[in-house]
Amino acid sequence: MIFKETATPTSKARQNWHLWKSSFGKKSLIGIPWLWMAIFFLLPFLFILKISLSEAALLQPPYLPFIREVEDGLVTLVLNFSNYMLIFEDPLYWKALLNSIEIAAIATLLTLMLGYPMAYAIAKAPAAWRLPLLMLIILPFWTSFLIRVYAWIGILKNNGLLNQALMGMGIIDQPLEILYTQAAVYIGLVYTYLPFMILPLYATLIRMDNTLLEAAADLGCPPWKQFLTVTLPLSMPGVIAGSMLVFIPVMGEFVIPDLLGGPNTLMIGKLMWTEFFNNKDWPVASALAAVLLLVLIIPFVLWQHFEQRQQAMEEKS
Repeated sequence: MIFKETATPTSKARQNWHLWKSSFGKKSLIGIPWLWMAIFFLLPFLFILKISLSEAALLQPPYLPFIREVEDGLVTLVLNFSNYMLIFEDPLYWKALLNSIEIAAIATLLTLMLGYPMAYAIAKAPAAWRLPLLMLIILPFWTSFLIRVYAWIGILKNNGLLNQALMGMGIIDQPLEILYTQAAVYIGLVYTYLPFMILPLYATLIRMDNTLLEAAADLGCPPWKQFLTVTLPLSMPGVIAGSMLVFIPVMGEFVIPDLLGGPNTLMIGKLMWTEFFNNKDWPVASALAAVLLLVLIIPFVLWQHFEQRQQAMEEKS
């Protein structure tokens, strides 16, 4: 006699409950990043976009709402695109944007050139030394950002520590003009954002499969060629992640250019600060912020699209 096991209504309900709970848990895990993006990225951007389409006014806040009620309860939508037209027509804003791209690109390159050897040395150091070396990279973050920037003013000014040391060693006869120059801006940017380059590079290098290097060495590959053909290509995700973590915030930087670069350093972040707090022209400042965001996001989206397309082609082949 064969007995066939049949599911009772109670066991079916229990299975359905477990399936629903498992599905809800997965959706919740996926939904948390989207919720984070919606609250802390999309909503602030929509708020900035709304202000950028408004008209400046002597009010508090200093702009007119673009949804206005006129006579007899009639509601009209007034979108003001003149702020964007001003940005495209006034060469000051274009110059600030191009100058920001140039400074951010050079600072990112300098940070990569300095950060890659440091990350590589930490990754190849004995295991007992890695944590203390990483702490030396992270410890400056425990000090206030402004205090560290002001410390660089004391180091770089004419009678600062750097000039005194160089003159004391007899290398120079007169103090060098470093503070309030482009060089001071690069020194401050590289010093501030160097950990953002080192940490993702270290995370990539420490996970690298060393057996590939051993195989290359067994095949007679010299160390410099091992680095160029194995280490460098495998560390490209860390290079890209570190470069983005440096380039994007440097584009909107305004404290370092203002304190170390002086009034002659023109960057888009500094210009936004001036429009927001000095000129009280929130619509133009918001339009600048929206344009800057598009300048930063479009290359990232195109790169993501290219990566996904290349990955799909590799999977097909």
